[in-house]
Amino acid sequence: MSLQDRLPRLSREFVAHFGEMGSRWGINRTVGQIYALIFISERALNADEIAETLEFSRSNVSMGLKELQSWRLVRLKHQPGDRREYFEAPADVWEIFRVLAEERRRREIEPTLSMLRSALMEEPANESDRHAQERMRQMHDLIDRLLRWLDDVQKLSPETALQLMGMGSTVTRVLELKDRVTGRKPSKEN
Repeated sequence: MSLQDRLPRLSREFVAHFGEMGSRWGINRTVGQIYALIFISERALNADEIAETLEFSRSNVSMGLKELQSWRLVRLKHQPGDRREYFEAPADVWEIFRVLAEERRRREIEPTLSMLRSALMEEPANESDRHAQERMRQMHDLIDRLLRWLDDVQKLSPETALQLMGMGSTVTRVLELKDRVTGRKPSKEN
């Protein structure tokens, strides 16, 4: 039985797309497809079901599931009377976004901030170092500001966060109006 027979067309397209996007997000195609299948599944799936549905080797599925667990994107679940491990994605997409943001922060952003902080503590040896350090300070300040904003957003309820996102262009227009009223020219840094 082929993948076409195992999954409806819409599900196949979603799984295939996630596989292709996976490489752009820093995960391999197989892991992206495994996650997509688990995400859209109506029930928790075991590794054998995933391997059979996607026509992947059992070892590839096991490695993919370990990676997804390390990212905290799938949860392990046990079925009464069944010794196999089952996997499900969190039901709340806001929770998935929050976990992804935390993991990206821990794996990618915090090491960069740490490097930038160390570089900013150095005494520049010459004008070239001073220039480079100033550029690093700008990068550090922007990342730090974005992280503080993200911390604030993650504290919001999903409903409030969605309302805030929906206000994007409205907030921009209000800030532009404030700048016109106060005579302040908008700054690219703010």
